[in-house]
Amino acid sequence: MLQETQRDTQPPYRQPDSRRNSAVLYLLSGKIGAGKSTLAARLAERPGTFLFSEDSLLSGLYPGEIADPGDYIRATIRLKKTLKDHIVGLLKAGFSVVLDFPANTPDSRRWGRELFEAADVAHELHFMDTPDMVCKARLHARNRSGAHPFQPSDAEFDLFSRLFIGPTPEEGFNVIRHAE
Repeated sequence: MLQETQRDTQPPYRQPDSRRNSAVLYLLSGKIGAGKSTLAARLAERPGTFLFSEDSLLSGLYPGEIADPGDYIRATIRLKKTLKDHIVGLLKAGFSVVLDFPANTPDSRRWGRELFEAADVAHELHFMDTPDMVCKARLHARNRSGAHPFQPSDAEFDLFSRLFIGPTPEEGFNVIRHAE
């Protein structure tokens, strides 16, 4: 559960902008177990909003084929290329989109920027600033439940955590920070 939510609004973060329609692209950044999917589901409850879950799509398109980080990277690159025009089309039509994809590096966030700029819509980047011990506890519980399509190990958590780079003001995103 999120205990503290604050909106980073001091410069150089950009303030929400007015675009040609009211659609919003919601992006999520945070480590494994940080609460991204939970927040994504809540955001997607808003009227006129579509949710794209990377985990759900990858597990459905590549069942049993994603065995290591290299497999994941290849599959997600392919998925993003395939979805780009569909997502931009939804945004241009006035629908909001929640991307439950980890926007965890400047490169991965660049894809999100391409989408909202191509559609000329506003965006929000939700940064889940959750301590590693909380993330790992959630990961262990999720793995035990068997309800999630992927069960990352502690070693995989550590690997992806080392690659994680949180959003910076220089990137110019509208960041909403959720701290625990």
